[in-house]
Amino acid sequence: MTYRTTAFTMVGEEHVTMVPSPPGQRWAAEVNGQQVEVLAPSNAVLLDVLRDKVGTLGVKRGCDLGTCGCCAVMIDGQPVLSCLTLAGQVEGAAITTVEGLSDGAHLAPIQTCFATHGGSQCGFCTPGFLISSQALLNENPEPSREEIAVAIEGNLCRCTGYQQIIDAVEAAAALQRGEVETSPASSPHPDPHPVGPEEPTMPPGHAK
Repeated sequence: MTYRTTAFTMVGEEHVTMVPSPPGQRWAAEVNGQQVEVLAPSNAVLLDVLRDKVGTLGVKRGCDLGTCGCCAVMIDGQPVLSCLTLAGQVEGAAITTVEGLSDGAHLAPIQTCFATHGGSQCGFCTPGFLISSQALLNENPEPSREEIAVAIEGNLCRCTGYQQIIDAVEAAAALQRGEVETSPASSPHPDPHPVGPEEPTMPPGHAK
């Protein structure tokens, strides 16, 4: 059997895409307490704008189908899947990503408790869990374990088995209520790469 091959040549110097890119337009919102204004495609999803334009890389791309929860952010205090949200729908809103949970170098209670209770292992799903958990604690400062489980049911984790995550949220709730002292894990740590990744002054993992 013989196969015929056909050579394709491009005429001219310009490559014309099959689907033209949508025009860029001004997009503005409050992200982690700061006013931002970027130029984004008119049909861009919020996930892409936050990662590619604003630079909040803590927002993770997982399934792109709304089933894993990795991309969760808070919009005006409510948890939302940014992969299913058009940026234009939330223009002007107050958006909180995982970067906005901490207070400078100090971890938020929910972040501290995820670290101390093993709620984060590979870490890829953790930003979404932190957002969903904090949104719950903002609404309900004393949730039951069942209420915690319901709040995070839209977030998938392949590492922890979820019990450590529920333990972490439960502990964070107690920490926020002032029933326990702040863990040492919430103390600020120096940047392990203050000069830049090419010239670290301390080896990774030794930022004490």
